[in-house]
Amino acid sequence: MSTLSGSCEPPKVSAAPRGILHGSAEAESSSSSSSCLNLLPVDGYASSSRTESAPRDNCSPSTNSGFDNRFSSFWSEEGAGPGSSSAAPESLHDRATGEDATFSSGETMVVASAQLSEEEQNAREWAHKPRRIALFVEPSPFAYVCGYKNRYQNFIRYLRELGDEVLVVTTHIGVPAEFYGAKVIGSWSLPCPWYKPLPLSLALSPRIYKEVADFRPDIIHASSPGLMVFGALVIAKLLNVPVVMAYHTHLPMYIPKYTFSWLVQPTWLIIKYLHRAADLTLVMSQALGKEMNAVGASTAEQIRIWQKGVDSDTFHPRFKSWEMRNRLTDGVPDTPVIVHVGRLGAEKNLDFLKSVMEQIPEVRLAFIGDGPYRADLEQMFQGMNVTFTGMLQGEELSQAYASGDIFITPSETETLGFVVLEAMASGVPVVAARAGGIPDIVTQDGEAGFLYTPGDLDDCLSKIKPLLESSELRKKIGVAGRAEVEKFDWRASTRQVRNEQYSAAIRFWQRRQEQLASGFSGWFNFQPAPAQNL
Repeated sequence: MSTLSGSCEPPKVSAAPRGILHGSAEAESSSSSSSCLNLLPVDGYASSSRTESAPRDNCSPSTNSGFDNRFSSFWSEEGAGPGSSSAAPESLHDRATGEDATFSSGETMVVASAQLSEEEQNAREWAHKPRRIALFVEPSPFAYVCGYKNRYQNFIRYLRELGDEVLVVTTHIGVPAEFYGAKVIGSWSLPCPWYKPLPLSLALSPRIYKEVADFRPDIIHASSPGLMVFGALVIAKLLNVPVVMAYHTHLPMYIPKYTFSWLVQPTWLIIKYLHRAADLTLVMSQALGKEMNAVGASTAEQIRIWQKGVDSDTFHPRFKSWEMRNRLTDGVPDTPVIVHVGRLGAEKNLDFLKSVMEQIPEVRLAFIGDGPYRADLEQMFQGMNVTFTGMLQGEELSQAYASGDIFITPSETETLGFVVLEAMASGVPVVAARAGGIPDIVTQDGEAGFLYTPGDLDDCLSKIKPLLESSELRKKIGVAGRAEVEKFDWRASTRQVRNEQYSAAIRFWQRRQEQLASGFSGWFNFQPAPAQNL
């Protein structure tokens, strides 16, 4: 594990996270796009043409009308961090004229102040200095196959590339000693009682605490929800460092599928407790950000979008394979084939695809992936034109995506939907439910992909059938989808979190420290009010 050396003059702040100014970073080429304005307008955040689906009644408490679709944005004018350009984008600078600058497309989405406060200026200075980042990730991004595996692996890789020291605490199964120079610590875990393949760990043993304390992190970043996030929060409070929570799995939507519906409200209470204690909450989509704010899990100011990314070299149309298509169609490669990639779980709404296949029996459906619901699906689709390949990885997975005619996902619980990004990168037209974070990916409905109303069979078929009938339409949508996702790069996504989101978390943490100090000061200096004349 490499060490960072050097020193720098600390900015004058009342409370800076320990170790935040240690070391020096190597300069990154300024040819990379600036991260200053990637905060919210990316991810389709400023699109007004998208239709959001309402949360299910049994999964979401009542809506808070005060949200007003508004997420506050902290941004840097210059020197925002490694790889940043030297000045704020012109569009931002032009609109910031001493008043609050509003950025919108049909509705107000971002408010940024042109006059940076002292706190913001200090955070901007911190952004381009190397940091020590402790990541608490559950389950392991190295052994457990899930949607955020690629996100965290790329995040660690590019944090190291940016010159940061990284410590990863995760569940113990399949843990490497290091990953791109980041030290990895395994915490003993047990299977989740309701879903055995999922390992859980509190990560609060004396060994884990000592490892993190010796590392002296500037910031702690924890995946949420789960069990490990509690350990991360306790350690962050004991070490007095800022904590960022990234909300990846929309647990209230899963609860009715695996346990009891009455547990939904207690689950929300736990989520609210955790994220109110965090200095910043990262969410994967606009819709989820709105919902987290509506239930009171965090303020709009402290909710930020973690920009999506995809490896457009790994997932590419060049991987189209006749051999793989032969495998997907069970030896009849001339048959039109619809592919679904992902974990086979009850919450993915895969039963809906049976109704779809009953209307187009001449088409082959290929399930790529595995999961606890596979046996039920095999029974459900018995006698139909359906193939189950099991888990595919590496080039085989790239080939499976690229060799299909259409990609479909009926899931309504995705916080983002990486499989949609990967399918679009592979040049395959996407048909997906208009739910969760997917509308933040397919922002050009009918141009770069198709969205249908969740549960509406006729609407879904109206998107599938034209694609089956026209190879020209499939090619057009596939090319447009590929062009859309080529905009999203893991390096830029990491730089945005590291330079902007972490700086905002430090600023919020500092504010909380000052408020706490002020409260104690007022308590100790308490003087009784003078007696009134009666």
